[in-house]
Amino acid sequence: MARNLMSDEEWAFFERFILAVRAPNGRKPTNHRLVLDGIFWIARTGAPWRDLPEEFGKWSSVYRQFRRWTLAGLWEDIMETLNQSGAV
Repeated sequence: MARNLMSDEEWAFFERFILAVRAPNGRKPTNHRLVLDGIFWIARTGAPWRDLPEEFGKWSSVYRQFRRWTLAGLWEDIMETLNQSGAV
């Protein structure tokens, strides 16, 4: 079982951003919630990507999705929304 998983309420907030940047490519959808939990695990621990616990999936797949979301501006969109909401 993955550690420090996000709540359903937290996932509901992030899911809309992820769906907005998702590009249909014919592949089976990734478990984006688990990938996001893995990215947050890396952010919390400061560990190298290769040390990501297997429970989050292959580290290289999680990193690749992190990179795609970075290039798509996902993190900036999330931060802008949080800043505007006054939640941060």
